[in-house]
Amino acid sequence: MHAPSVSRAHLLARIAAAVFGGYAFAWGLVALGMAGLFALGMPFHDAEHLTAMLAMLAYLVVFLWAFAARSLPRVWLVLAGGGALMTGAAALLQTTLVR
Repeated sequence: MHAPSVSRAHLLARIAAAVFGGYAFAWGLVALGMAGLFALGMPFHDAEHLTAMLAMLAYLVVFLWAFAARSLPRVWLVLAGGGALMTGAAALLQTTLVR
């Protein structure tokens, strides 16, 4: 069985989605997780360490998924878009916590 031919640009876009989109997703997960856990009463540094550990696992999963998924636009939408949404939600939650 012969693997389908993939252009260099498509491969670079997949790599960029995996690295940078995965980073944005993990960043959003940490921001939202920390704000949410802190809002629920967990000490700040405990929330920070727990979400950082979970984000490392999530980064590995989304990194691999970026190569396994069929649709590259969907990968970008989920990773970069999801990361931006989680970061925005965390910012809103953090502003309500400090008021």
